[in-house]
Amino acid sequence: MRPLIHFTPPQNFMNDPNGLVYLAGEYHLFYQHNPFGETWGHMSWGHAVSRDLVHWEHLPVALSEEDGVMVFSGCAVVDHANSSGFGDGLTPPLVAIYTGHSETEQTQNIAYSRDLGRTWTKYSDNPVIAIGSREHRDPKVVWHAPSQQWIMVTVLADRHQVRFDGSPDLIHWEHLSDFGPFGAADGVWECPDLFPLVVEGHPDETVWVLKVDVCRTVGAQVVFGDFDGARFSVRPGTEVQRVDHGVDFYAAQSWSDTPDGRRIWLAWMSNWHYGNATPSAGWRGVFSVPREVVLRETPVGLRLAQRPITELRALRGGRLRVNVSDIDDANTALAALEPLPALEMALRLDPTGARRIGVRFDHGAGQETLIVYDVAGGTLAIDRRRSGVVDFSEHFPALHVAPLALGGLPLDLEIFVDTCTIEGFAQAGAVALSDLVFPRGGLHSVSLFAEGGDPTIEALSLWPLAPAA
Repeated sequence: MRPLIHFTPPQNFMNDPNGLVYLAGEYHLFYQHNPFGETWGHMSWGHAVSRDLVHWEHLPVALSEEDGVMVFSGCAVVDHANSSGFGDGLTPPLVAIYTGHSETEQTQNIAYSRDLGRTWTKYSDNPVIAIGSREHRDPKVVWHAPSQQWIMVTVLADRHQVRFDGSPDLIHWEHLSDFGPFGAADGVWECPDLFPLVVEGHPDETVWVLKVDVCRTVGAQVVFGDFDGARFSVRPGTEVQRVDHGVDFYAAQSWSDTPDGRRIWLAWMSNWHYGNATPSAGWRGVFSVPREVVLRETPVGLRLAQRPITELRALRGGRLRVNVSDIDDANTALAALEPLPALEMALRLDPTGARRIGVRFDHGAGQETLIVYDVAGGTLAIDRRRSGVVDFSEHFPALHVAPLALGGLPLDLEIFVDTCTIEGFAQAGAVALSDLVFPRGGLHSVSLFAEGGDPTIEALSLWPLAPAA
């Protein structure tokens, strides 16, 4: 079941992405990792690097559990000005900021690297922040140029609040403010992110995006606002939004210092209802495809959108292309393809006249996963109730639904399918649905279906995807 195009650990357990940063031609990806087993425990930071966010080189464990303190989630930054003093005067140091977890407390700690992330030294005077809490974790640090300081964003997980601290040097921190609750507060909060985005088509308008994840319920949620170097304030008229309406997109984190200014993130594709129980063979845990995050002004206000990064196109094989046709003609073309372990599909159709339309991924032996657009109800859903191995958790076999009102527009879908993952993006990424599936055999045949009418297929393209090895 190991995916072909998605990041997985070489062995053992993986969950949250950590320390996403770019330096000297390399994208660094750290991750929560148990070096000793296939379930959660002994949390340390695994490590990999890439030059294109598609092909990854696995490196040794970067930060290890030590003296009863596990290395929980966090981030990494390039200290360009050597404000910390950890540099050697030749290359800017990488500084990792992470939560140290013991039986009695969660504290914020730092470590540094002078050799492009290959070896790490934990700061001798850790922790740098300790407030006596067992629920204070997951630091994300950004440089805030207007106030000339580093900003650390953490969660007070059980209080459903985000905490802001400031520092001139990554070592000495001052508490600035707290924010929240907002949006969903029916599970503990984790893994915040904070970044500015320029609104598409409005180059003079910058909005700060604050993201937190809600464990076991809605996953990632975002709110839009302004940040003045001390406090975050919500923009009037904006709404809290769910990032992904599947249930397997959690702990999303974005890369710092990307060379082209893109805001790119990925997430752990699992859920704590069954994160320790998904079918595996020597490894457990998979990340989503990297996604570029953009902000759009729409008739109903600001909306976050996600686009799979263009670098993934390097994995495309020969293209199947179907122009204007009906479903029968499209299915004839699709039926000529051999079942595939990984594929990308782009579909544009006019749903007029149909009641329900969708894409069926047939995995053989009575196994199938459906992506269904309900025309009348204005919803898009993934149905994985018959997708293969579903009995490892009562929470797994389910239908996951996203609101999607087309307003007379055609339906646009982009779908990435791997051996055990499905990620769907509608209307240029305005709606995302990401789910694990575990079909026995890991192969997929594709067909379309419609009920109550015959919609027009305006364009359909399908590409087999080669392994990212």
